[in-house]
Amino acid sequence: MFVFLILISPIWATKEEHHSFPNNFLFGTASSAYQFEGAYLSDGKGLNNWDVYTNTPGNIIDGSNGNLAIDHYHRYMEDIELMHSLGVKSHRFSISWARILPRGRHGGVNLPGINFYNNLIDSLLDKGIKPFVTLSHYDLPQELEDRYGSWLHKDIQEDFAYYADVCFGAFGDRVQYWATFNEPNIIAMQGYRTGLYPPSRCSKPFGNCTYGDSDKEPFIVAHNIILSHMKAIKIYRTKYQNGLDFIGINHYTTLTEGFACQTGQKNEVPIGEPVGYLIRSFERIKTVMEWYYVTPQGMEDMVMYLKERYNNKPIFVTENGYPDENWANATTKDFLYDINRVNYMRSYLDSLATAISKGADVRGYFAWALLDNFEWLSGYTKRSQKADVF
Repeated sequence: MFVFLILISPIWATKEEHHSFPNNFLFGTASSAYQFEGAYLSDGKGLNNWDVYTNTPGNIIDGSNGNLAIDHYHRYMEDIELMHSLGVKSHRFSISWARILPRGRHGGVNLPGINFYNNLIDSLLDKGIKPFVTLSHYDLPQELEDRYGSWLHKDIQEDFAYYADVCFGAFGDRVQYWATFNEPNIIAMQGYRTGLYPPSRCSKPFGNCTYGDSDKEPFIVAHNIILSHMKAIKIYRTKYQNGLDFIGINHYTTLTEGFACQTGQKNEVPIGEPVGYLIRSFERIKTVMEWYYVTPQGMEDMVMYLKERYNNKPIFVTENGYPDENWANATTKDFLYDINRVNYMRSYLDSLATAISKGADVRGYFAWALLDNFEWLSGYTKRSQKADVF
């Protein structure tokens, strides 16, 4: 499948940047278990909700799934060599809950899963790359969905806390940076309001699902996610170490609300969609996704808003990247001279550096993604990788 590598030069190493970053700033790449690992039933791993969802015909635009993905489970050493060649200082990845606890807290710990992540973490550290671990990136054991409805039931809190404890105990001696959930708003909204993500629950007019209540269930899910987060944090602080509190931002684009130039907030809550809020009018450049515009000014403004709102709490930009079509007839030259992606990342990094120069305590930036991967509902039709592999 892979014959040779074509690498995009590290954007952060160019001499054309308008601003510099601190010497200890963590430039990294990002991935997630379902989108990268593959090996969906290997070595004792149980089915997760995305395994079931993507293997159901009609759910993914190109009919694909993450059964193999980029086979990171078997080829992680090659991927780490690629990171090292790019000068990556940190790598953000998620742990597959179903690979560690196939049946949740009611079943045993899957030791081959523990061994895989131990080897991954040790190999990253051997190359001087700091692991940055997310416990839940959309996926959970299907067993929990079948048993009690996963995020709709309070029992999920104990299951997540148990899972977090297992991970902290197994990997915490080498992992400095932990995040509990990736985009919990998406879990609640896409899974239980629009029904576009598993478990496909919604009600009209938001979607046409067999089951669900779009008006109530997203709030139940959000409630259980917040309490699950709190239980995991309590375990970490009381049983392991206090740790570093930080704000993680997955920032790609900025949405604006027309005719609302003076109403960016109401009762200290940003107005607009969950992924953005209005600060000013932006010059917007379209991408292949209709909702996704290139608006680098939004990076600076979002960071500065968080700086002021949360007393300059440390910030990590945990995802940022540019989407493109997965061209069937693309040439090596097309990938080598990926000008749109280079311009996007340079402009967003420049905007981020401006925020840092204004006093924002930003500690790191993770480009999404290291490699082309399974892009959820879009399957393999979209690209947002840092390096191309042929």
